[in-house]
Amino acid sequence: MAINPGKLQEFLGRFIADLGATVAAGNVVIGHRLGLYQALAAGPAYAEELAARTQTSPRYVAEWLRGQAAGGYVEYDPAAGVYSMTEEQVFALANPDGGVYAPGAFVLALGALKAEPRITDAFRTGAGLGWHEHDEDVFIGCEQFFRPGYTANLVSSWIPALDGVEEKLRAGAKVVDIG
Repeated sequence: MAINPGKLQEFLGRFIADLGATVAAGNVVIGHRLGLYQALAAGPAYAEELAARTQTSPRYVAEWLRGQAAGGYVEYDPAAGVYSMTEEQVFALANPDGGVYAPGAFVLALGALKAEPRITDAFRTGAGLGWHEHDEDVFIGCEQFFRPGYTANLVSSWIPALDGVEEKLRAGAKVVDIG
């Protein structure tokens, strides 16, 4: 067997990126559930200050902030020892009503992973796995991630892009949302 070192490096790079995303997902969900992003969006903070704002453990918040800064999810100023967020980070991570809410995607992903044992069993048995059998976080994450985009675009962009639909709706057409 002759392994191409370049192809192996390319594959391992993809693997490491996927592994990093998997690990990052848990930390993003922690930041979402504890309100760490929203609290940091309110203004720069030391780990102890952010912990006080969110009523969490300073030791754990310090570790979380270090990981978030290393991953590019928050900013760190080494001269001041303070953490902050850029406008883009705030937009994507701290505003559940903005145009995109990235933590919802991670809630969804982690919820989907909770079904792994049942999905593995479905591969063995062929019995399948109903949508309704997923972890509740799949549904919560779907709503959190997709709702902002629908709210921002449905009426202003998507309906007008459909030939004749806007006029029909204004004239009283009825619509059924089947999911």
